[in-house]
Amino acid sequence: MSESEWMSSLMRPSKTLSAALALLGSWAVFLTILNLVIGAYSEGNKVLWIEFFSGTRDPSTTEMAFVMDDALFGLIGLLLIGLGARGLNKIHDSGFIGWLIGLPGCITEGLLSSKSGARRMIASWLVAVGVLFYFLWSAMENTWVDPGVYSVAAVLVSFGVGIGLLEEAEG
Repeated sequence: MSESEWMSSLMRPSKTLSAALALLGSWAVFLTILNLVIGAYSEGNKVLWIEFFSGTRDPSTTEMAFVMDDALFGLIGLLLIGLGARGLNKIHDSGFIGWLIGLPGCITEGLLSSKSGARRMIASWLVAVGVLFYFLWSAMENTWVDPGVYSVAAVLVSFGVGIGLLEEAEG
């Protein structure tokens, strides 16, 4: 492999990373909207994102007014979506919109069909259970930023993604 081929392979966007950025950005935008409407910390309690991530003060407030934290977190989410879309436009056959339209079919195929292999199906179910656990628990308890819930959901999703990546690498 020549040096130019090696460098171009490093600079080429990854489909997996681009999809992850788009999904992570969507989650951040979702949390921003939820935080502005009802409070994401718990009902009537907003998350102060800077304090939440830095751990400097109490990360919640009952004051529902728009604060700089909301704008910053929302902009970070939009930036992540933009980076993911840019990468998918370069690497995916039908671009970001095509990837987005095909996402539900890809999800259901991974969950309901073992034609891609049992490990791929297990990986899909781990991701689905992690995401469902997060959304169901958060909706029932009306708190969307719970480190305990994140830790359970993150383990399930991470193992599912990891198994899926290993399966792709072997195939």
